[in-house]
Amino acid sequence: MNVLSLFDGMSCGQIALRELGMKVDNYFASEIDRHAIEQTQLNFPGTVQLGDVRKVRAKDLPRIDLLIGGSPCQGFSFVGKQLNFNDPRSALFFEFVRIWHEVKAVNPNARFMLENVRMDKRFENIISEYLGIRPVRINSSLVSAQERVRLYWSDIRIRKEGLFGDVHTDIPLPEDRGILLVDILQPENEVAVKYHITKRSTIERIKRRLDCNSSFAPRVNPQKSGTLTVGNNSSKMSLTTGTTLITPQIYQRPHGGNKGGFFCGKTPTLTSSSWHQNNLLVSGRRVIQLNGSKESNGRQPFQQNRVYSVGGISPVLCSAHAGSAPAVLLDGYIRRLTPTECARLQTIPSWYKWGCSETQQYKMLGNGWTVEVIKHILSFLNTRIQ
Repeated sequence: MNVLSLFDGMSCGQIALRELGMKVDNYFASEIDRHAIEQTQLNFPGTVQLGDVRKVRAKDLPRIDLLIGGSPCQGFSFVGKQLNFNDPRSALFFEFVRIWHEVKAVNPNARFMLENVRMDKRFENIISEYLGIRPVRINSSLVSAQERVRLYWSDIRIRKEGLFGDVHTDIPLPEDRGILLVDILQPENEVAVKYHITKRSTIERIKRRLDCNSSFAPRVNPQKSGTLTVGNNSSKMSLTTGTTLITPQIYQRPHGGNKGGFFCGKTPTLTSSSWHQNNLLVSGRRVIQLNGSKESNGRQPFQQNRVYSVGGISPVLCSAHAGSAPAVLLDGYIRRLTPTECARLQTIPSWYKWGCSETQQYKMLGNGWTVEVIKHILSFLNTRIQ
């Protein structure tokens, strides 16, 4: 199988193919970032680097069986200015379309996969029109500890719907593996001091926000937990089977139009722009209240009806039922996630070698793909490419 990867980055597509054990005869990569190219050649020295996508011509290559890519998304992202196709980076999508037509002209049986961010439906529809297929939406949280919703257009497996037979990407969602933030953290004795936040004003600001945000919020992942129920007194409290308790959190600093906040269970989406500086791990011994309702002054359960996690510590004992349950940070820590932890968020296998600075690692991981999602999509190739 001959593969052409556009906007190849750190070659997550090649990682996925190796993990799947698929035989690749030639892997051609179009990438212009020097650090990303060096990373790819370190791990896959046989990769043929083609440089600028605008200079790639399919006719100059052997017959391509699979075209993959994730064209730059900055113009489409809801986080950015949403310049869309007016952003020269996002306009590179049309280079993908051009090359795809060139590939199909030589090999009508070739298959493709294009990844991009969630975007305004109008622009999603434009991309779908050019590619002749509608995407599937997959959240990386199904296979990792990261919230990362992406659109994937692919004809590896398709279905037709409606009166006019609209073509849709027919990749089923991967099974939820139940991976949480706590599952990807390194043991603290392996984490260097340099990752810890020591600036007192930053620590105090996060603690204040933690106290304000956590007093009445349930400490349960709503997507992964069972149902918490509570009766009118403590003897009727119940915690149903399957509930997932969450202790560490990510504090996202406010920046730009983003108000920031706390993320439990899953991290916010990795990006290439100082993500590790703006998203901090907050951990420690805390009071963790599990259930929320509006019994007491329309705010939360009465004291005797509150349920607390065994993963936390006891709330302050009060002589009256009206006492509130404080959310406090005790002898804990606040730190940045390490490059290793960010690599785990993107499900990069441990055999992948790093030969660049940590700054470049964070950047590449933010720009990269969640490998387990790509593996899932490409696993359906076995029935399409001979």
